[in-house]
Amino acid sequence: MIQELLSSFNPKEHLEFILIGAFVIAFIISYTTFPTILYVTNKKHLFDEPDDRSVHSAKTPTLGGIGIFFSLVVVITIVGALLNTKILLLLLGALTILFFLGLKDDLTILSARKKFFGQLFAALLLIVFTDTRIIGFSKILDVDILPYWISVIFTLFVYILIVNAYNLIDGVDGLAGSVGLLASLVFVVLFIKAKEYSLATVSVALAGALIAFLRLNFSKKNKIFMGDTGSMIVGFLLAFFTISFIYKAQTDVLTQYHKAAPALALALLFYPLMDTFRVFFIRIFMLKTSPFKPDKNHIHHKFIDNKFSHKSTTVIIIGLNLIIILIAFNCLNMDLNNQILALLAYGSFLYCIPFVVKKYSNKKGEITTNVDVEHNT
Repeated sequence: MIQELLSSFNPKEHLEFILIGAFVIAFIISYTTFPTILYVTNKKHLFDEPDDRSVHSAKTPTLGGIGIFFSLVVVITIVGALLNTKILLLLLGALTILFFLGLKDDLTILSARKKFFGQLFAALLLIVFTDTRIIGFSKILDVDILPYWISVIFTLFVYILIVNAYNLIDGVDGLAGSVGLLASLVFVVLFIKAKEYSLATVSVALAGALIAFLRLNFSKKNKIFMGDTGSMIVGFLLAFFTISFIYKAQTDVLTQYHKAAPALALALLFYPLMDTFRVFFIRIFMLKTSPFKPDKNHIHHKFIDNKFSHKSTTVIIIGLNLIIILIAFNCLNMDLNNQILALLAYGSFLYCIPFVVKKYSNKKGEITTNVDVEHNT
């Protein structure tokens, strides 16, 4: 009887139940796992030691990625049995590889080379066995379909770029988790429209896990970081969602995102990608140093230097990225090249506003103070 029910099960007819179930399961698993992780890290003294680049002064546990990973494993195992098991099984395998790489890096130290090859292998696993890749540039600069091997290599580059760009923004409370949450929620909508219910389920599960994580990431008493374990897993999932969305849009000429997918994907991840290119430009051309040498030139560091709190920094960046996404959705009818040029222009402009406002407020405060002093004199 159970086999008959499963064989006739149509995910589309029970989509709300599947998505709500995935979200609730992921949230509960994460919510109940984090206290245990905090207990173990405190007992074993597994903390992040603050250094000259840190914006925190206290030792903080860095194993939040464990809770995120466990919640995804449970959702993919239970709910995924009703969906596309092939792609979910491969995704779970890729995430498991990254989980152990990140865990080793959080507990001891893992060389950048080993992390790079691990990310490369995990990405190649999905590209080869699911054939989910960026098949072309959608007429960007008049380039359309790419040869197979160039398509594979470019898709690998996108995976590595997004994973490491996401890792680089994990610098202030709530930022990486909030960026991942916003992107995953938008991907839920996009995948539902594309009838990719398996991907929508993983997206909503990631959102549930990140909400539970953010509760403690913002906490002062029981703070926890996602660490390399979490940043690699979440970054890899965002890369997988991005590539899957672009692939589905490029192969379906009837969808409204057929020619706009690259611009929408760039808008969704605008902050981590823009920040990475900006930091690399500063390191290579201005500081004349290695692009991989850590420093405090990230945009979120500049917010902190300008006396913004961690919470206000995160809220402002997420708010700006949400505006960028909404504008991008309203530019679907434009030529793709113009969409990308416009995105780069208004996106960069929006990220300059907080600094201009802060600078103006400081000057106004100085003028007011000087007037008061002269008046009292």
